[in-house]
Amino acid sequence: MARAVDRVYAHIRDSIVSGTYAPGARLGEVEIAELTETSRTPVREALRQLEMEGLVEVLPHRGARVYRWTADDLEEIYDLRMTLEAMAAARAASRIGEKDVDRLAELCDLMETAAGDGADQRLDLMAQLNDEFHAIVRTAAASTRLISMLGAVIQLPLVMRTFHRYAPVDLARSHAHHRDLVAALRAGDETWADSVMRAHVRAAKHVLLQALTTDQTKESS
Repeated sequence: MARAVDRVYAHIRDSIVSGTYAPGARLGEVEIAELTETSRTPVREALRQLEMEGLVEVLPHRGARVYRWTADDLEEIYDLRMTLEAMAAARAASRIGEKDVDRLAELCDLMETAAGDGADQRLDLMAQLNDEFHAIVRTAAASTRLISMLGAVIQLPLVMRTFHRYAPVDLARSHAHHRDLVAALRAGDETWADSVMRAHVRAAKHVLLQALTTDQTKESS
């Protein structure tokens, strides 16, 4: 059962993140069971897990659908993420090892190269590299509770495919923040690391709020 649930969970989550299941799309248990070659029981369990993560909402007598994010959702999630990520960066500054800082610097190079191409596939690669970058910082914070809390607020950037919505100036700003954060961590300066991470997440929130407004305008026209 556990293996079937994991397979169904991965299918639904990947489909949401890739945009195959768009915001508001119905998630029929029968259809998903057929696609994943399993029964409806693992599907229900996978949907419950995704509901807890905020990617799916299950409505009484209406079934499940992909959660449709609102501007208020985005504001709340990014404000929480800003506080938690900044705390993680500050803690990491006094705990991270030189090898991890070197890897962060290497990831900066790789992200800038990927972004320079501009193709969707390269931006997807940049997103993966960015995930690794932030995961290293979170792990270096050495706080199980903090990592667990952050897990609940890092889904939205994945679903909205953040970097595909960045203009060149937004990407340049993001790269600069990453470089500044590496410098702050290498210096072991907690206040500097906290400040850079706050600016980084706040800038991402601004970009996604603009993108959400654009999406809603297109849907209503």
